[in-house]
Amino acid sequence: MKNIFKLGIFAMLIMSAAACNSDDLTVLTPSKAAVLTAPAEGTVFVFDKTKATEVATTFKWDAAKYEGAATAVSYEIEMAKSGTNFQNATVVSVTTDKLKAVTVGELNAAVLNCGLSPFEPQDADIRVKSYIGEGGIVQYSNVIKISVTAYSAWDNWGLIGSATPNGWNDPDTNLDYSLSTKKYSYTGPLVAGEYKFRLDDKWDTNYGDDGNNLSLEAGGANIPVAVDGNYTITVDFTAKSYTITKN
Repeated sequence: MKNIFKLGIFAMLIMSAAACNSDDLTVLTPSKAAVLTAPAEGTVFVFDKTKATEVATTFKWDAAKYEGAATAVSYEIEMAKSGTNFQNATVVSVTTDKLKAVTVGELNAAVLNCGLSPFEPQDADIRVKSYIGEGGIVQYSNVIKISVTAYSAWDNWGLIGSATPNGWNDPDTNLDYSLSTKKYSYTGPLVAGEYKFRLDDKWDTNYGDDGNNLSLEAGGANIPVAVDGNYTITVDFTAKSYTITKN
């Protein structure tokens, strides 16, 4: 009899707790996604490394809506290579406001992080992700396509000279940079002639090879190329050394 009485009390407590919980429980459901309104579709950005701290643009959107009790909505501005359906997307910025000013440096970093190359105009897709709680109940805004020309986060070294694709004319033939080896490289055509390495398409900082012995000297002699062909050049500007191999 005592056991039956105890079970009855226990059941009543469970029912009471459930009733209280059902009264307090608020169900939140997505109602309307944010609408990205700025920047405009097709806006062209050409980033300048010397203006990294200046505001590049202000992203603006109409607020996302959720049915239920009022709660804070978080927003992430996402960027991805155009046409990839936001695979390998990167987060430009996070806020709880309906607008966000982003600097040249921040937007440039996002361009590189989502896999776009520096120094050439490319298309990127932008959208706003809204959510409440710890990433729950997500909605995505419309997508806006922009054109971006980024600068590299590393020094901009290039080749110039009669042996290179552009000859002695600007711009230089840019060298690729490896984050793993910290070295620069070029693979492509060279013709019989000569070349030098220079920084930022200017003669202020340039390297040649006075002894033609694969070591670099500031302002050194032009480096000769004997015959036309496809070559790979690898450069270590820290060690002041390079290799050149005909493929």
